[in-house]
Parts: sequence; C-alpha cells; structure tokens
Amino acid sequence: MVESRRGASARAPRTNFESPSHRIILGDCVAEMSKLQAGSVDLVFADPPYNLQLKGDLKRPDESHVDAVNDDWDKFDSFSAYDDFTRAWLLAARRAMKPSATIWVIGSYHNIFRVGAIMQDLGFWLLNDIVWRKTNPMPNFRGRRFTNAHETMIWAARDENAKGYTFNYEALKAANEDVQARSDWLIPLCTGEERLKGADGKKVHPTQKPEGLLARVLLSSSKPGDLVIDPFNGTGTTGAVAKRLGRSYIGFERDKAYAKAAEARIAKVEPLPEESLAPFMTAREAPRVAFSELIERGMIMPGTKLFDAKKKLGALVRADGAIMLGDKVGSIHRIGAVAQGAQACNGWTFWHVETKKGLKLIDELRAEIRAGMGILE
Repeated sequence: MVESRRGASARAPRTNFESPSHRIILGDCVAEMSKLQAGSVDLVFADPPYNLQLKGDLKRPDESHVDAVNDDWDKFDSFSAYDDFTRAWLLAARRAMKPSATIWVIGSYHNIFRVGAIMQDLGFWLLNDIVWRKTNPMPNFRGRRFTNAHETMIWAARDENAKGYTFNYEALKAANEDVQARSDWLIPLCTGEERLKGADGKKVHPTQKPEGLLARVLLSSSKPGDLVIDPFNGTGTTGAVAKRLGRSYIGFERDKAYAKAAEARIAKVEPLPEESLAPFMTAREAPRVAFSELIERGMIMPGTKLFDAKKKLGALVRADGAIMLGDKVGSIHRIGAVAQGAQACNGWTFWHVETKKGLKLIDELRAEIRAGMGILE
C-alpha cells in the first residue's frame, strides 16, 4: 500500500533529486502522470491505498493498540468511490506506458480483486499474479480469522497484443539454481534498519515495502536504463531500488513528509557497478558466431581434431569450416548428430578441442569472441 492521491492540485510544487533521472513529483498522481510523454515509461510499480475499511482501533489481547493503517489516504466513502479512483490512476498510467511496458500492482484481499477486474476492463492483459508470502506476518489478534500472511501482486502487459515486454527469464532461473522462478515469493516484512523512522522513533510510513520485494520486481521485468514510475511513491522504496539497479525513476507523492523522507533516503543510495548490472545475454539473443570464425581467427587450425567429452570420437577440422568423421562431412552440428546416432545435436556443446590444460569446449572459444564484441553471457 502506499499513499494516496485524491484531489491534490495539479499545481503542487515539485521536489527533484540531484539527478534528473531520479525524481519525486509532489502532487496528485493522476494529474501529474497526465503530463508525462505518452508511451515513455518502461515499467510501473503501483502500491495504491488498500481501502482497508477499518471501523475502529485494533487492539491486542492485552488491550495495547496495534499500529494499523488509519490514515486519511486509505479512506474512501464507498467501493464505488474507490473504483473510480482506481480507474483514474490506471488510465493515467496506461497512457504513459510504452506498448512493450508492463505494470505491477500490489494489494491485499480488501482491494486486489476489484483492481484486477478494473485492469481487465481497461484492456490490460494479466500475465501473472504473484503471492508475496511474509515470513513474519502480523498475527490475527482477535482469533476470528486466518492470519493474513500474504499480499498479491498483479503483473500485466499494456494490452492483449503486447509484444517485446521484458521478462528476464534466464537470469531469474540462473539465480534460482537453474530452476524456473515461481509465482510465490517468500520475503520478510520491512524491519530493522531498512524501516524508516522519525525523530520520535515511530514508523515514517505504516506500509513501507521491503527492498527485497522491489528488487525482485525490477530485476525480473526491467533493464538498466529503463524508466520506472511509482504513482504512490511513499517513502521511496521503488526509487531507492531503481537507483541502486541503474534504472531511471519518477515517483509521485502528495504527502510532503513522505516525499522529504524519500528524498533523503534515495540521495544516500549508491548505484551498483555497471558490470554487475549488465543484462543477462541468452544464447538466443547473442549474436551469431559461425564455427568458421574460430578458424579464421586462428583459434582452431585446419587439421585439428575435435573430440567428444570422453575422447572416444575424433573429427577432423577442414579449412572450409566443415568437419569430417570417417567419410561423413558436414557442420559441427550434423556430424555431432551422426557421431551419436541422433536426430540433432548442438555441436558447440558436444565438440572439444585439446589444449595443454586438457579438453576445452569449442563453445568457450565462441564465448571469447563474443566477449571481444562487448557481449556478456
């Protein structure tokens, strides 16, 4: 959840960070997003008011008060009023999105189903719902319901026919020990030093999200240099993570105190080294390198033998870039398939060349060529 946005003047003053690529705009998000260039945004993360409908103070069994969300920005006169508000900010965000952009919206059972239905009505195309499982949720003090231990995030494309949206599948899989990333994320609530507190020791904002959650969102669906916006900036979690990960950022916020806290927070963030943020290059995206280039560059000489991993088979490298096994001549892929009696073969990962240190995959030589092009794999 993060802060709110009803009725603020479109003429509200603006607060900028030291860099124009990271800034907060004070004012109503609908009015201010309408000033963005249409089709200019790569990613939207929205943490709107949840409309919790709290009717009174929450108390623990010992009668102590629970620090719950009872701010005015989370209060709406009716479901209809909340729906109107939701349509307005979603339309403003959709207008600013590139055709290839995507949007994330987080919410609880109080609002996420209404938001999802409205998103579909407006033409957004839902890609996933992500369940954020909290390792340390607040217990249900009254003992009348299940402990509310998760929130839901909707990830959606701008429309049904959207093409080219960013999903860093290979990088996510590599980071998850070569297993596909799942739609349930186990991440703790924001606590400790990460939680912003005022001079009185109290939370600056009641629903500050953990940076780990936003990092996973941005790493999964954006690239360095992309423009990320957050209609409900709050204390700037999205902005802090965006800056650290080399993304540009614009946040919209009505509350001056939240904006001031966010400004100080983001100003302290140091971007990570560029080399640690380089996009993960998949084999499909990498530029084609022909086997003949290894010969032309002198990395493999004509007459050299290529071997399988167990060195049971040897194929002769020809000057024209083909290889020969017995009386069979063809590409590294075709001859690799012949050697195994298979229908197909990736010759790059089948054939090895002998070096002083032992057998070396020819794919490693191809990687050296790509590295010389400035391509990271």
